Amino acid sequence: MIDAAELIDNDFLRQFELKVDDDLAIIEYSLQDRKIFLTKLVVPNTLDSEEFQLDFLTMVFETIQERNISVVPTSPEIAKFMRRHRRYKSMLPVGIRI
Repeated sequence: MIDAAELIDNDFLRQFELKVDDDLAIIEYSLQDRKIFLTKLVVPNTLDSEEFQLDFLTMVFETIQERNISVVPTSPEIAKFMRRHRRYKSMLPVGIRI
Protein backbone atom coordinates (compact mmCIF):
# COMPACT_ATOMS: atom_id res chain seq x y z
CA MET A 1 0.00 0.00 0.00
CA ILE A 2 2.60 2.59 1.08
CA ASP A 3 5.34 1.15 -1.13
CA ALA A 4 3.84 2.63 -4.30
CA ALA A 5 3.15 6.02 -2.69
CA GLU A 6 5.52 8.94 -3.15
CA LEU A 7 6.49 11.22 -0.29
CA ILE A 8 6.16 14.89 -1.24
CA ASP A 9 7.78 17.78 0.61
CA ASN A 10 5.32 20.63 0.06
CA ASP A 11 7.48 23.69 0.81
CA PHE A 12 4.59 26.11 0.31
CA LEU A 13 2.38 24.49 2.96
CA ARG A 14 5.39 23.36 5.03
CA GLN A 15 4.33 19.74 5.25
CA PHE A 16 5.32 16.29 4.12
CA GLU A 17 2.49 14.62 2.22
CA LEU A 18 1.79 11.01 1.40
CA LYS A 19 -1.20 10.29 -0.81
CA VAL A 20 -2.59 6.77 -0.69
CA ASP A 21 -5.57 6.22 -2.97
CA ASP A 22 -7.84 9.18 -2.17
CA ASP A 23 -6.44 9.81 1.31
CA LEU A 24 -3.72 12.25 2.31
CA ALA A 25 -1.50 11.85 5.37
CA ILE A 26 0.59 14.85 6.40
CA ILE A 27 3.28 15.90 8.83
CA GLU A 28 3.42 19.65 9.34
CA TYR A 29 6.79 21.24 10.02
CA SER A 30 8.61 24.48 10.64
CA LEU A 31 12.14 24.91 9.30
CA GLN A 32 14.51 27.19 11.21
CA ASP A 33 18.24 27.37 10.52
CA ARG A 34 19.34 23.72 10.19
CA LYS A 35 16.52 22.37 12.37
CA ILE A 36 13.15 21.02 11.35
CA PHE A 37 10.39 21.11 13.96
CA LEU A 38 7.87 18.34 13.28
CA THR A 39 4.73 19.86 14.76
CA LYS A 40 1.72 17.81 13.74
CA LEU A 41 0.89 14.37 12.37
CA VAL A 42 -2.44 14.02 10.55
CA VAL A 43 -3.49 10.57 9.34
CA PRO A 44 -6.99 9.95 7.92
CA ASN A 45 -9.12 7.36 9.72
CA THR A 46 -8.95 5.01 6.74
CA LEU A 47 -5.15 4.87 7.02
CA ASP A 48 -4.91 5.11 10.81
CA SER A 49 -2.94 2.03 11.72
CA GLU A 50 0.28 1.66 13.64
CA GLU A 51 1.95 0.02 10.63
CA PHE A 52 1.03 2.92 8.32
CA GLN A 53 2.26 5.53 10.82
CA LEU A 54 5.52 3.62 11.26
CA ASP A 55 6.11 3.46 7.49
CA PHE A 56 5.14 7.10 6.96
CA LEU A 57 7.36 8.40 9.77
CA THR A 58 10.26 6.23 8.59
CA MET A 59 9.96 7.70 5.08
CA VAL A 60 9.96 11.25 6.49
CA PHE A 61 12.91 10.63 8.82
CA GLU A 62 14.96 9.02 6.03
CA THR A 63 14.28 12.05 3.81
CA ILE A 64 15.31 14.46 6.56
CA GLN A 65 18.42 12.39 7.35
CA GLU A 66 19.52 12.60 3.69
CA ARG A 67 19.35 16.40 3.97
CA ASN A 68 21.50 16.35 7.11
CA ILE A 69 19.03 18.45 9.14
CA SER A 70 18.42 18.17 12.89
CA VAL A 71 14.93 17.13 14.03
CA VAL A 72 12.95 18.58 16.93
CA PRO A 73 9.79 16.51 17.47
CA THR A 74 7.09 18.68 19.05
CA SER A 75 4.23 16.28 18.29
CA PRO A 76 3.68 13.54 20.91
CA GLU A 77 3.29 10.85 18.23
CA ILE A 78 6.54 11.82 16.54
CA ALA A 79 8.44 12.02 19.85
CA LYS A 80 7.13 8.54 20.69
CA PHE A 81 8.41 7.29 17.33
CA MET A 82 11.88 8.72 18.06
CA ARG A 83 11.97 7.13 21.51
CA ARG A 84 11.14 3.73 20.01
CA HIS A 85 13.57 4.05 17.09
CA ARG A 86 16.86 5.04 18.67
CA ARG A 87 18.70 5.02 15.32
CA TYR A 88 17.27 8.51 14.74
CA LYS A 89 18.52 9.84 18.09
CA SER A 90 21.61 11.27 16.40
CA MET A 91 19.29 13.61 14.43
CA LEU A 92 18.36 15.52 17.59
CA PRO A 93 20.09 18.90 18.02
CA VAL A 94 22.68 19.28 20.76
CA GLY A 95 21.01 19.74 24.15
CA ILE A 96 17.62 18.26 23.12
CA ARG A 97 16.59 15.01 24.79
CA ILE A 98 13.40 13.02 24.47
